[in-house]
Amino acid sequence: MKFLIVVASSRSDGNTAKLSHVIADSLQAEIIDLQNLSISYFDYQNRNKSDSFIPLIERIVSSDFVVFATPVYWYSMSAQMKTLFDRFTDLLTINKKLGRRLRGLSISVIATGTDEELPSSFKTQFELISDYLGLVYHEPLYCSCQEEFNFQQHQKTIQGYLSRISLQLL
Repeated sequence: MKFLIVVASSRSDGNTAKLSHVIADSLQAEIIDLQNLSISYFDYQNRNKSDSFIPLIERIVSSDFVVFATPVYWYSMSAQMKTLFDRFTDLLTINKKLGRRLRGLSISVIATGTDEELPSSFKTQFELISDYLGLVYHEPLYCSCQEEFNFQQHQKTIQGYLSRISLQLL
């Protein structure tokens, strides 16, 4: 299986990135950090055709399983992740053929934040996006980090997530 992790955080070395590397090592996944790409905001006139969005989507649709990694900011995904998903509108309008290739793609979300549990508002947005686009949404992984990410503190939760992913893909 070809796994891809798309990291969307303001810090390329923050808690979400650290969690992403742990997951990537376990799944032998490629990591793409949105900080290293140039993805413009959605534009009704499609003046942003030459940015990094379409090449990223081509990498996404060529994967078997995509993990979107984002910190929880104000009970929601990061601005970088929101911009990426806003641009999915391009796949419903000017790049429909590429957009259709998303149907049936397995995805999940991994996140870090300071809340004890993952807010329901955070989960709901990914569930709705998945339903709308025909993505197969798998349960998220959330690690509450009051300070720095600590693998030992979250090891059992991470193992549970990886086991669920493995079982769901059989």
